Amino acid sequence: MLKRYELPPCPVETTLALMGDRWKLLIVRDLLTGTKRFGELKKSLDGISQKVLTQHLRLMEESGLVHREVFAEVPPKVEYTLTELGRSLKSIHDAMWRWGEEYKKRLASEKAQHET
Repeated sequence: MLKRYELPPCPVETTLALMGDRWKLLIVRDLLTGTKRFGELKKSLDGISQKVLTQHLRLMEESGLVHREVFAEVPPKVEYTLTELGRSLKSIHDAMWRWGEEYKKRLASEKAQHET
């Protein structure tokens, strides 16, 4: 596990260590739209297990990207929100979105050319 204050010397490696996993990127995607409960995140992240989601949320909380708030209710209500630091990942998310859209368009164009 990456310790918050023991980061690699390369900034790209630091970012990958914190976010270089599809689930973490998708958790950020979902939390960029606002606070979510655990069940909402699980439902949105098709294929993730409860254990893996819990682990990733804990790691993201430890690294300062996510804030976890527990409400004193029965059953307990827990909400997750991006911290200011977590929200700063929006530009990375948006760049990946744009790149993915462009890639899909190019692939579709190449496929159409090969079919004619």
